[in-house]
Amino acid sequence: MESLYLLIPISVILVFIIGLLFWWSLRNGQYDDLEGPAYRLLLDDRDELPARDTPKDGEQRAGERDA
Repeated sequence: MESLYLLIPISVILVFIIGLLFWWSLRNGQYDDLEGPAYRLLLDDRDELPARDTPKDGEQRAGERDA
């Protein structure tokens, strides 16, 4: 019975803190768009890959041998 004098105030404080954190997350838009990031993974990037750099005259790529 004596432990309830400690556990009840602790549980009330924890519920209050959890409620504040949930309210803060709602106010800051944490739950605004739950499906958007999942769809963005499936979409192709619109930017094309940059062209590879071609070696200039007289230069060779790494791993190539002189002929």
